[in-house]
Formats: sequence, structure tokens, C-alpha cells
Amino acid sequence: MLAGAALIAQAVPSMAQVRLPRKLRLAVLGLEGHIADVLDGLPQLPDVELVAISDVSAALRTTVAKRPEARTARQYSDHLELLDREKPDIAALCGNNFERPAMIHACARRKIDVVAEKPLANTRALFEQVRKDVADSGIHLTMIISMRFLPEFQALRNIVASGEIGDVVQVTAQKSYKLGTRPDWMKHRNTYGGTIPYIGIHLVDLMRFTTGRDLIHMASHETRLGHPELGEMENTAVSIYRLDNGGNASFHLDYCRPESAPGHGDDRLRIAGTRGVAEYIENVGVTVIAEGKPPRKVDPLPQAKAFFADWLESVHNGKPSGLPLADIYRANEIVLEARDAADQFSPAKYLA
Repeated sequence: MLAGAALIAQAVPSMAQVRLPRKLRLAVLGLEGHIADVLDGLPQLPDVELVAISDVSAALRTTVAKRPEARTARQYSDHLELLDREKPDIAALCGNNFERPAMIHACARRKIDVVAEKPLANTRALFEQVRKDVADSGIHLTMIISMRFLPEFQALRNIVASGEIGDVVQVTAQKSYKLGTRPDWMKHRNTYGGTIPYIGIHLVDLMRFTTGRDLIHMASHETRLGHPELGEMENTAVSIYRLDNGGNASFHLDYCRPESAPGHGDDRLRIAGTRGVAEYIENVGVTVIAEGKPPRKVDPLPQAKAFFADWLESVHNGKPSGLPLADIYRANEIVLEARDAADQFSPAKYLA
């Protein structure tokens, strides 16, 4: 994954130290993904030590080892060797999509808790195996879909929950990225899995989180236009959904943002209700216009929350999780079904 390809720049908020009941050994397996969501929070987690990193790329290992948190971490080129030698308490799986289910299985066998990149698997069968591995082993698992912890989306959730814009009628979302240079595994469907699962899973989670509504019926399409160097990787995708209250939702994705654009992404989330509209636009912020009130920009925003610390506190300190496992599983189910519907050119598919 390209550095900086998150929905918004993922700055971990300033926060007090979080203490845990015991010391935990952390390892990062695969260095292509959102490792900052894990490593940036370590200064506030004195009971977590990064003991090792692994990747087949020596260049990536060298780059990550320059981070202050990783300077003493031992380096491996083989994930399984790391697991067997280091015996970590937590494995952050931040590598490519196709190896993730097997690595979750390996961690489950060794009773190692997992922080996984998204999606958890490229097929429904492999996803169900992941779910079984987690249940059978009793390990704790989370997935790096951390945008719901950002102030902008906390604000949208609060606005909807307050009733200010009434009942949710429509939700629309966008992610537009610069294409950049993509690794070879993204150019093949069997290793990539599709743009809807890879990118759309962020928006599925955000639409469900901010509105409190589920997605129950959908149609999808994804394709590649131009850029033959991408092979089977799609550079545009859309999904349309029915909400569980009868409203509708949609998202569109593309890798068409020009290199001359000021930032990597152009990301948006708009929620229309029976009494008004709340919207996030990356270069504007969060705005609301509701019946009987003038338009306003939401400022100040709620304080950001730290994804990794939140999960650790839920596992070890018994605090409620800001990202429940049920939400993680549901997001995976939805995007895999949406991708399959796009592949089959199905006009509509129920998300049972």
C-alpha cells in the first residue's frame, strides 16, 4: 500500500499513557500496510514492546527500522520464523492481502492475538475459515479500519444520534486516490481480491458507524479503464445499498486523482436525513444544515481516539471496544458479497 493512502492523515491524538496489566510483546508481520496505526501509539503504551518485524523486502525492513519504536526490533524475512522464535503476544499483520488468512491461522494455532489489515480474506470461504480460527482458538482479533476513531466521523455519528438531521434517508461516500506505483500482487485478482474489498471496506464501516444503520440489499460494479499496466486491478468501482430502515446508500471509488492534486485522497461522506444534511469533505471539514437553523461548520470537533490503544484496553482492561468484532465481521461480509455481485453482474443481491 502507498504511504499516506489513508482516508485522512492518521495522526494519533495526544493522550495520557495507557497502562495494561502486564507487559506485551508486539511483532509486525508485513510492512506494506497501515503500520502507523499500530506503531504511532506505542509512546503512550509503555507496557507494549515492539520486539520484531518481518518482510521479504530488506528495503522495507530497513525503512521501518529507522522509526524510534523499531530501532531495537529484530528483523526477519520469514513470518513463521519470527512467530516461532519471538513468541509475541500480539502480531500486527500489515502485509499483502493474499497471505492474511494463512497468517491469522498461524497466529491462532499459537494463541497470538492479531491486529490485521483489511480485508480479512479475499473470498467468503477463506473469511469463514478466519472466523472459525478465531472462535476455536479464543484469540482476540481486530482489523485496521480505524477511520471511525477520527474526530470528523465521531462528529457525524454524534449529529445523527442527536436527531438534529432526523431519520437517515440517504448516505453517499467517496474515496478517490492517486494511482501511484502499485505492487505486483495488486495486479492479480487472486492475490488482490478486488478494489471493493480493499478500499470499499473503509466506507462500508463508516456508513454503518456514523448512521447506526445496516446495509441489507445491494448492487455493484467495478472495472479497469485505461492503465493496462494494472492487469486485473480495478481502478473504479461503485456499490448501491438499501438501508435497514428503507433508505439508501452508495459509495464510489477510483484511482483517478491526478498526481498534480495537492493530497493523495479526496474523501467524502454525506448523510441526508428527514430534517437536514451533515457532510464531511476532506478540504472543508464537517458541516451541518438542519431545519430552522443556519448552516454551520462543526468546530471544535470531538477528540480523536487511538485505535490500537482502544483495542488493547478492551482486551486487557475490560473497557467497551470502539470497534466491536461484530462490526469487523459484518464489514467483511458486505464487501465480499458486493465484490462477488460485481463479478457476476448481478442486478441485486441480498445481504443475509
